Amino acid sequence: KMFGGLALMVDDRMVVCVSGGGSDLLVRVAPERDAELVTKPGAHRAEMGKDRSMGEGWITVDERALESDDDLQYW
Repeated sequence: KMFGGLALMVDDRMVVCVSGGGSDLLVRVAPERDAELVTKPGAHRAEMGKDRSMGEGWITVDERALESDDDLQYW
């Protein structure tokens, strides 16, 4: 468990985390794709606490943007 949810790691680095409430998805993305991916519907810059951006490469995807298996597979 990490960030209050269930995290999946690759090479000792977190790549995705489902929130404890099961509603949002925290994803780690390649920095060169960050600007593109953060504009996708339901995506926004991940925050670690109120108004504390996690920075480039970290995106939170809202539950409403993850309604289908294809949506989840994309992320």
